[in-house]
Amino acid sequence: MPYAEVSVNSPSGIKSTFSYHIPEGFEILPGQAVWVPFGPKLLQGIVITISESPEYSQTRDIAGIVEPPVVLSQIYLKLAYCLANHYRCPLFQALALMLPPGFERSNYCMLELKSGAAPSAESLSEDEKKLIEKIASSGLLNITDAEKMFGKQRTQKALSGLTRRNLVVRRFHARPARVSPKRETYLELAVDYDTARKEAASLARRSPKQSAILSCLYQAKSPVKWKQIVREISAPLSARKALERKGLIASREMEISRRPIPRLSQPPEPPLLPNNAQRAALDKITSSLKSEAFHSFLLHGVTGSGKTEVYLQALEQTIRQGKKAIVLVPEISLTPQILKRFTTRFPNQVAVLHSSLTLGERYDQWREIREGKFNVVIGARSALFAPQPNLGLVVIDEENEWSYKQDVSPRYHARTAAFELCRLSNATLILGSATPDVETYYRATAGEIELLNMPERITEDGHSSMPEVKVIDLREELKAGNRSIFSRTLQQEIAGALHKKEQVILFLNRRGGATFVQCRNCGYVISCRRCRVSLSYHPDEEKLVCHHCNWRQPVPESCPECTSKRIKYLGLGTQGVEAEIARLYPQAKVLRWDSDTTQLKNTHTSYMEKMLERGADILIGTQMIAKGMDFPGVSVVGVVNADTGINLPDFRSGERTFSLLCQVAGRAGRGNTAGKVIIQSYCPDHYAIQAAARHDYQSFFNTEIAYRRSLNQPPFSRLARLIYSHTNDELCRREAVRVKFELNETSNKLGLAGISLIGPAPAFFHRLRGRYRWSIVIKGADPAALLSRIDLPPRWKVDIDPLGLD
Repeated sequence: MPYAEVSVNSPSGIKSTFSYHIPEGFEILPGQAVWVPFGPKLLQGIVITISESPEYSQTRDIAGIVEPPVVLSQIYLKLAYCLANHYRCPLFQALALMLPPGFERSNYCMLELKSGAAPSAESLSEDEKKLIEKIASSGLLNITDAEKMFGKQRTQKALSGLTRRNLVVRRFHARPARVSPKRETYLELAVDYDTARKEAASLARRSPKQSAILSCLYQAKSPVKWKQIVREISAPLSARKALERKGLIASREMEISRRPIPRLSQPPEPPLLPNNAQRAALDKITSSLKSEAFHSFLLHGVTGSGKTEVYLQALEQTIRQGKKAIVLVPEISLTPQILKRFTTRFPNQVAVLHSSLTLGERYDQWREIREGKFNVVIGARSALFAPQPNLGLVVIDEENEWSYKQDVSPRYHARTAAFELCRLSNATLILGSATPDVETYYRATAGEIELLNMPERITEDGHSSMPEVKVIDLREELKAGNRSIFSRTLQQEIAGALHKKEQVILFLNRRGGATFVQCRNCGYVISCRRCRVSLSYHPDEEKLVCHHCNWRQPVPESCPECTSKRIKYLGLGTQGVEAEIARLYPQAKVLRWDSDTTQLKNTHTSYMEKMLERGADILIGTQMIAKGMDFPGVSVVGVVNADTGINLPDFRSGERTFSLLCQVAGRAGRGNTAGKVIIQSYCPDHYAIQAAARHDYQSFFNTEIAYRRSLNQPPFSRLARLIYSHTNDELCRREAVRVKFELNETSNKLGLAGISLIGPAPAFFHRLRGRYRWSIVIKGADPAALLSRIDLPPRWKVDIDPLGLD
């Protein structure tokens, strides 16, 4: 008698799997998506293993197979187990990463009378009587309809009494799938072309629409969409039906693929001739691909050194060996430009997966990837789990980017998951960056990852030098009487670039017009009532906005605390920069690129095209413009304030500042014009700023790794962060103290050496979305070993290897 261990999509996540009996006639495989009874509900699950004896003695039958069928491969089952164990999350949450878009389906509850039940009217309350009468008259009653009629609390109270007396039964049903294959009606001739032509001629006078439909079909000589015919000749449905009755045409439903990338007809572009550094890197990568064994590389190349061409030629070698690949990029904004390069090299062989696609587009891309129709998959971090068969290569571009870490459970890092996926698949992994993650580079220097260096920048004319960088001390600008947000040097460079018809990028990693609004009379700062953080002023909508929960409120005319009219806008965001540019350079065409302006689909593509076509003179933006953009017309880059993240209470703040400055500086001088970069700072002597100005990663790394070693910070230890949230601050604090005590006790009992606990302490953002937050940080060689020995209540959030401590 066969049994299955099933990971169930249960909110509790209390166990990895549950035992179910496989009914006779069911053909079920490991990795199969099934419906299983769970308590009174019917839930989705994934079969992990099949055996002749159950792990638990009490079992129930599997209720059915999810349609259309989904079967995860053994590689992805093993990967899910690794992620669940590493990141301390329920197994189904890890499995869900690999399931098709729109897979998860909720249930709805129907109420029906128990067969043969004979309730005594005297024993029922008035609400129970009314609910029974309604169920009896309806046969089946949706619980939502009952709650609308009687109210939620009254319905639940009455239903509780009726189910306890065994008079009413709850039946749970799965809702329809959120997405399904798209089908469209096509028309085709049911007769030969000569007959169709003669019939069209005879119908021309008495039934012109029928004649037009026939003419359209015999001219096309292939099936035609009914919608297209309606659009072109305004054909009514009655004309189509008449032709079908006469046996002249036939209609049939055909599945349509919702492809976000249009099909291309041109031949593929030839590869570029690699330089010596590219050739050396490609030789090593090609050797790994041919060995068909797991190998990892760190491709460390300065901005503009030709890393993308190395990716492209590595992909070409992968495809030549009959294998397939996945390429990850950190931002959706990068996808249009990188897609263009990859699709011209591999026409009609590239799929794309990211959150800006519609659910239907993602669903169709996922299915076609599983069928092996694409050699290359490109996308953000979730694209790593695309069902790419026969995987041979994974590329992670800008591997140092924080966006590769997911901030909701499972809180995985795409780089860590990629190492495990490539190991399981015997595939090659390429990590590329101009500013590698400090921990990745440390592993490369230790020999865990093979380091490939590309130290020179390439342009169409050959090698070119890195852009000249000047660091401006804003303290000296104030002493000289300059109150503008732009230093005198930056203003001169902007004016010079505009005069020479060159483009300018201005970078500030903060959106909005002002970062906070303060009363100059009493000092009161207007804050979000849910998050206790200052509200930012957005002048385009005349609102104060919370950048954490999106709470919005009008700008007050007077101080809410002292009623003073002396309201002052302080701090600076991208909208403030835009306003100042409009005042200083009214003739310039300005484009602002941040999350406020790119909420509509395809906005990133249109902005990129506008810059490439010289439709904008000055681009103002946040970190999304710093990564991977290639605008040959940009000669000047200005960093308006390099200090926005440098003094955050996080040991990685210096690394993040260095990376951002190097990336944004790399946008200058990528064409034939020499580039200039102006970095403005109140801390110009900071080691991260000085190293970025020299384009000197090695100097930065040496300083940073020395700090990390002295403080026993990663990579010399590992971190786990626990956060507890509650609407009551004191209850939240007490729970954090209790868990800290339990962690200490468990660590001492197990004799875990080198484990230290930091906290409990209020989180950096102590209150978010109406909930207080307290945190505990575990530092040691393996914090997960300690966490695996305790049971945390559901409100605790566990983040293994966190990137930030905010």
